[in-house]
Amino acid sequence: MRIDKFIWAIRLYKTRSIAGKECASEKVKLNGEFAKGSKIVKVGDEVSIKVNPIWRSYKVLGIPKSRVAAKLLPELIIETTSDIDLEMLQHIQEMNRKNRFEGLRGRPTKKDRRNLDGFKF
Repeated sequence: MRIDKFIWAIRLYKTRSIAGKECASEKVKLNGEFAKGSKIVKVGDEVSIKVNPIWRSYKVLGIPKSRVAAKLLPELIIETTSDIDLEMLQHIQEMNRKNRFEGLRGRPTKKDRRNLDGFKF
């Protein structure tokens, strides 16, 4: 099975076109080498996906015929990413959530508008 179809079928990407674009932009590796979408995946191969800032690695246990349910994924892949990398990813995501700019919250109230009118540009 083609790698772009495989990573879509095991639900690593939402659409097959996104999976193909990720392969083309060198965010997918097959056995340690960057893989174009047409590379063939076999049982026993290692697939790595770039999730900033780490590479998530998976060992292929089986090849699905088409897109499979999330329940069936343990029969097809095993995640082999190191625990240190996963902790680092979780820590970075948590820091991003805490430091996120919440932005403006909808339309300004009368009081907000009056305060804004006081500014001169």
